[in-house]
Amino acid sequence: MRLRKERLIAGQVWDTVFTNRIVPYLGLFVGLLITYAAYSGWVSFRQQNQLRAAYQQQARQDWLSNPDKHPHRMAHYGHFVFRPKAPLSMFDGGMESFLGSTLFLEAHKQNSVNFSEAGFSTGLLRFGEISLAMILQLLLPLLIFFVGFSSVASERDNGTLKIVLSQGVSGQALLVGKSLGLIGVMSTLFIPVMLATVALWLIAQSGSVTLDEAIRLGLLIVAYFVYLTFFCLIAVLVSARSRSAKAALVTLIGLWLMLTLVLPRASQALGATLFAAPSKVAFFDKVGEDVHKEGNSHNPNDPHYKALKDSLLAAYRVDSVQQLPFNYSGFVMAEGEKISATIYNQHFDELLTIYDQQNEFSRAVAFLDPFMAIRNLSMALSGTDYANYLDFGQQAEQYRYDMAQKLNALQMKYVSNYKPGPGDPPITIDNKHWEEIPEFHYTKMSVRSVLANEPISLFALAFWAFVLLYLVHHQSKNLRVV
Repeated sequence: MRLRKERLIAGQVWDTVFTNRIVPYLGLFVGLLITYAAYSGWVSFRQQNQLRAAYQQQARQDWLSNPDKHPHRMAHYGHFVFRPKAPLSMFDGGMESFLGSTLFLEAHKQNSVNFSEAGFSTGLLRFGEISLAMILQLLLPLLIFFVGFSSVASERDNGTLKIVLSQGVSGQALLVGKSLGLIGVMSTLFIPVMLATVALWLIAQSGSVTLDEAIRLGLLIVAYFVYLTFFCLIAVLVSARSRSAKAALVTLIGLWLMLTLVLPRASQALGATLFAAPSKVAFFDKVGEDVHKEGNSHNPNDPHYKALKDSLLAAYRVDSVQQLPFNYSGFVMAEGEKISATIYNQHFDELLTIYDQQNEFSRAVAFLDPFMAIRNLSMALSGTDYANYLDFGQQAEQYRYDMAQKLNALQMKYVSNYKPGPGDPPITIDNKHWEEIPEFHYTKMSVRSVLANEPISLFALAFWAFVLLYLVHHQSKNLRVV
């Protein structure tokens, strides 16, 4: 029967692990962490989404309840939009706590997303939050190394490795069997984590699951199983190459520290140094400087808008703006909005280029560190990475621009060019027009778009699979018995 020897060896690994008196206590500890992570993830998701939905509804009601008012005043009154939490954010919080959730939209100005949890927390948040993803990314690989360091090295220490190989067990069968045994042990913790994720995921969506969300979850399960399998293979390979079990344990702990702590931090710091981004203050100062160079829509003597006025008067063959068939101030505001939005987008694209360079550098490290690959892919599929945050900001900016231009159009259509006298009432339009501004609805990225942003992570996982399988094959032919 095929793989009979491998299954016997895998069973021996299973028995050895679970007869260790420490393992049940470790399992209990991890089980408590899984329970806490699942509970805290669910509570955070439910509370945050309820709050954001309530505030979004309140912002809409506040907008519609405004009295009759000048359209430009409404443009400066502005509107709030809130970024909803994705269902899988319960599994992997990613950058959710650092990116903010609320954006104020107003005319002539692009604001940044505010009110992140990190802004209201202590510096301890930088060490990360306990989540189901964190348990799989950091803790479970360490446990795999702890139970797998002696898988082959102890056989060499006890002198039984020579006996096993002399009885017809090939080096490849031995390493494959040891790896399968560790994968089985790993699955006893991996499966409960994913079952908890699936249960919470279904509850969050009230059982109404879309194909896109199902694909995301399926890819997450496969990706994490592959990632943890890598650590099972690494544990067996290091154990097979080490002269003693003690040396294997020291090597594996060093590898864990390097892969999960040192390399990720170092790559981020180096990327930020190589591709330095301007500060928030410097960015907005540069935008404001270029907008003023192009023209100030609130300054009637500005050269750009003076030339614009002269061209309009000539085109309509009138002597003053009061004779134009539309409100001139509204036209000027629309032109100013177009100019400021264009300049902002140009500078923002340049900033995004720098951030993309930083992120691509960090992603490239995944070919040296599988932790980087699974972390980036996990956040992307969970909807908690930078790309999802950026997508929300871009949709909100488009909504802001459309809102401002719609109000400018209302001003051009309904507001007279003649200014009211000292005793005249202020110029307003009926508040029924506020309903013409549609409510903001965020459309989340499709899983296809998510995967298009993470080709390096996918290739890195494939690269690691190829390298580790090759190393297992190579090591099986060069297995030392002493």
